Amino acid sequence: MAQKPETTTRKAPARKTTTTRRTAATRAVKLDAPLPAADLDAAVTRAQAALGQRQDADGHWVFDLEADATIPAEYVLLEHFLDRIDPALEKRIGVYLRRIQGAHGGWPLYENGEFDLSASVKAYFALKAVGDDLNAPHMVRAREAILSHGGAERTNVFTRLQLALFGEVPWHAAPAMPVELMLMPRRALFSIWNMSYWSRTVIAPLLVLGAVRPCALNPRGIHIPELFVTPPDRVRDWVRGPYRSRWGYVFQYLDRVLHPAERFFPRKTRRRAIRAAVDFIEKRLNGVDGLGAIYPAMANTVMMFRALGVPDSDPRAVTAWEAVQRLLVNQGKETYCQPCVSPIWDTGLAGHAMMESAAGPDGIAPEETKRKLAKATEWLRGRQILDVKGDWAMNSPDVKPGGWAFQYNNDYYPDVDDTAVVGMLLHREGDPANAEAVERARHWIIGMQSSNGGWGAFDIDNDLDVLNHIPFADHGALLDPPTADVTARCISFLAQLDNWEDRPCIERGLDYLRREQEADGSWFGRWGTNYIYGTWSVLCALNVANVPKDDPMVIRATDWLRRKQRADGGWGEGCESYEGGPHGEYGQSLPSQTAWAVLGMMAAGLKDDRAVARGVAYLARTQGKDGEWAEEPYNAVGFPKVFYLRYHGYRQFFPLMALSRYRNLHNSNSGHVGYGF
Repeated sequence: MAQKPETTTRKAPARKTTTTRRTAATRAVKLDAPLPAADLDAAVTRAQAALGQRQDADGHWVFDLEADATIPAEYVLLEHFLDRIDPALEKRIGVYLRRIQGAHGGWPLYENGEFDLSASVKAYFALKAVGDDLNAPHMVRAREAILSHGGAERTNVFTRLQLALFGEVPWHAAPAMPVELMLMPRRALFSIWNMSYWSRTVIAPLLVLGAVRPCALNPRGIHIPELFVTPPDRVRDWVRGPYRSRWGYVFQYLDRVLHPAERFFPRKTRRRAIRAAVDFIEKRLNGVDGLGAIYPAMANTVMMFRALGVPDSDPRAVTAWEAVQRLLVNQGKETYCQPCVSPIWDTGLAGHAMMESAAGPDGIAPEETKRKLAKATEWLRGRQILDVKGDWAMNSPDVKPGGWAFQYNNDYYPDVDDTAVVGMLLHREGDPANAEAVERARHWIIGMQSSNGGWGAFDIDNDLDVLNHIPFADHGALLDPPTADVTARCISFLAQLDNWEDRPCIERGLDYLRREQEADGSWFGRWGTNYIYGTWSVLCALNVANVPKDDPMVIRATDWLRRKQRADGGWGEGCESYEGGPHGEYGQSLPSQTAWAVLGMMAAGLKDDRAVARGVAYLARTQGKDGEWAEEPYNAVGFPKVFYLRYHGYRQFFPLMALSRYRNLHNSNSGHVGYGF
């Protein structure tokens, strides 16, 4: 661009700077101005109507749950493994995969994320299977990006296992995981009972596949040799660092010994181990909701049945295939596959938001909302797990069942997070019909407390960290240890019930939270993005557990939230914070994170704080005319650094709850949050 004459250049910036400052000052006044009561009422009314109309006829809510390219790509490869190809469906998945390709040429794990090698290899393989031209610009860019990052030989363990099923790499490209692990007792180091629920259900059918070693039917003969820097038959270091500790080197050596030793294992023992794996799986098939109600376990089960010669017409195989199909989300021109569904979680969160909006003398549509909530709580009561002792009972055999799962049905794997959220909703709704369900949930959650005072999501004391150092666990998520956000939810539930005999249990949990607070004052959010989520969760628990508002950990947490507020009044946090990025920061404000921050500060007694008012104004200002909010970035996590999630309902539940609570606190005499959520 040609430079302007010096005289013009000097004069123009002076006028422009003045104008810019005046405009910025005007914006600042508008951003800081308190939200008029009428505008607040209108925002809550619109949001409640928008959420209310999404309720299903039977009373529940469910929103789409989206992950990255990995699972849609795996679904395409599953069809080619089985030779059950649906060309029209795969064409729509191809549209989806092309749309979410990153500017770097590969596929990220979340919105605008960095290149991820494993996701990119699977997406490329799937698009090639769909029929994309190798010389198409998007395929060329993907291939160049994959090769520049080390090629397909440097993908993670689960990707290499997928490639082994198609004959792209030898089976020894993946770490040794003999099916005989299924015979190990709980006290053995490598017992599946020492692994998390998701690891257990994914690994059991995978062990059978590793023992049988089937090869995909792959009717179109799709292969990807062009993605390898080194031909697979020349790779000698499939398992390599960086390692998390010295244990990594020990386990790498054991892996080298175990691979050749497997062929000497007694055949009788192998058959017995395969039978044990199949028995484990069939007992937990979970109907059309699938093994573990999560895609990887379901897909592995479908392939396992085929590898064992089970006909596709067999009722077990039919049901397993239907379970996978139910995870597909058809959006017209696009289709993607969900990792699982989230109806219990969505219904619990929607119920809390609807209840808060209808609370108090000035509640929005109280009678209509009451009817909606009655249907929702009836639906939830019908899904409480009361007569199945799931895998959690291995560590607490004397505890009665009483939890809720995340999905429609998953009786062997309820989780305390869902149970606490649903329990608080049923308790607050106050219908006498809820009393027994709440009490059963209370006893189950107390029985699920780990020895360090915290709670994991699905198991007790599932924290044998050495297992995260085996070569198979390169994702670092083989376990389900206690976390601050889940612990906070359990404390919130128990404290809301206010039974004096539960106080020792609550105090142990509070001690755990005090130890877990980060140096900057925040708490890590294991299941939601991230430190804002964790800090909000804990502040809610501290409030209802009657921790003084001037307690140092409360003050440090709220000071941290103030520091992280953005210029527009909102808060935002990206998944980068799981990968060494700054805590509580992102390139833009987001509705869900803003709502968490505002809710956390109000729980800490700061309803009149300027930061809260600015956050509320941001939420009202960014609401759409339809009463909803827009939010594209991912807002939750499956496994940090490996697998992230976008809950499509979060942009609606939490802003409605935050605006409603702000409204209710300012209309009340005490200004105190009286509930745990």
